[in-house]
Amino acid sequence: MKIKVLIGCDGVNSVVAKWLGFKSPAFTERSAIRAFAEFEDDNGFESKELWFIRNGYRSAFIPCDDMTLYRFLHWVHSMKGRTEKSEIMENPSIMKQIALRKLNEIPDKVKATIQITEVDNIAFTTIRYRLPWDLIWGNISKGNECVAGDAFHPMTPYIGQGGCATFEDGVVLASCLAKALLSEKSEAEREEYERIELGLKKYSNERRWRGVELVTVAYMAGYIQNRTGVLISFLRDKFLAKLLTKVLRKLADYDCKDLNKA
Repeated sequence: MKIKVLIGCDGVNSVVAKWLGFKSPAFTERSAIRAFAEFEDDNGFESKELWFIRNGYRSAFIPCDDMTLYRFLHWVHSMKGRTEKSEIMENPSIMKQIALRKLNEIPDKVKATIQITEVDNIAFTTIRYRLPWDLIWGNISKGNECVAGDAFHPMTPYIGQGGCATFEDGVVLASCLAKALLSEKSEAEREEYERIELGLKKYSNERRWRGVELVTVAYMAGYIQNRTGVLISFLRDKFLAKLLTKVLRKLADYDCKDLNKA
């Protein structure tokens, strides 16, 4: 098979990222259960998110419509973390028991949505991220290959920018490749390859530090939110919450330029 450009958008376990020399994403000490419940009748919930935050875990229940509800649970591993993971791998139905055990203080009406969820509608994952220094020194592109999205900058979910960053990658990448592919046509295949290579290098340079910034802030946001020590709790509640809000707004206000001007 012969291709002009190979773009690795193959997720956190990217084969293309490994070929480019990236190490596997690092494991955090956090796990997540994501699920959605289906109801035969009206689920009885208003169109409002229900959040439950305690020391060591965060959970939300979000109605999608009158008949379905999405929920997630993120938690920091205790000493039993590895045991929980192995239990889940052996018996996925245990995900319900884990959720009910950690959320035993929530209202019964909300708890019932966990009990009615089909096992096939529940997913478990350990949360991983790309180490910032791997992004600084790693090859985002090589020749006519590159990575984008979670293959490029997998991050923890605490700033809500993973999907947004992937769209940003797409716009910048399309702009850089358009300039390479829409240049004056040349009979020499080598010249086109060199233009593509230069376009991907430009993409790498434009996105590298944005990726470092997002991955770092996402990790620190999760670290601050999930810690239970007296000092970090005091700093978070009194100072860091306001600071983090400003940082998140700034991160979301990113201009990846107009694709039509490429």
